[in-house]
Amino acid sequence: MISSDEAEKKAIRQVANLMLAAARTAPKARGIDNLVTAIVEGEEKNSIARRMFEIGKEKGSASFVRDAKGIRFAEVLVLFGTRAKPMGLKICSLCGFKDCAELEKKDGICIFNTTDLGIAVSSAASVAGAHHIDNRIMYTPGIAVKEMNLLGEDIRIVFVIPLTVTAKSPFFDRKEK
Repeated sequence: MISSDEAEKKAIRQVANLMLAAARTAPKARGIDNLVTAIVEGEEKNSIARRMFEIGKEKGSASFVRDAKGIRFAEVLVLFGTRAKPMGLKICSLCGFKDCAELEKKDGICIFNTTDLGIAVSSAASVAGAHHIDNRIMYTPGIAVKEMNLLGEDIRIVFVIPLTVTAKSPFFDRKEK
């Protein structure tokens, strides 16, 4: 006999793997892949939650503290980050700079990097939703992950999707305190 706890944990891990595949195969501008992804659980997940609590206390942000509590309920966290690398376009300026050379000189972030990240994260979230796994796209743990350099020093933007299976998702109907 396999207990429901064991089966649900296995399902969460399987879905996390499928989410990474969905993110990787999501469309990328000019076919250039600046995406970095990972799955964390256990102590590494708890260290992210601790850093979120610290950030919340340091900056007086109730949302970081609230979200850190939610992260503790997650079985795994799926991490998504992007490098900031211009596409090398001669005509664009959607980022607000004259061209990619100026963007790079000013250490800006290419709009296509952020768009590609958003499409990848959305593709991954749709996989979790299609498999009825509790999830939510979150930026607050992304800030902790970025500060901790878990995806690498060259990663400029990070989003995180926590995953769990519960009777009531801990990632919604949240109250700031």
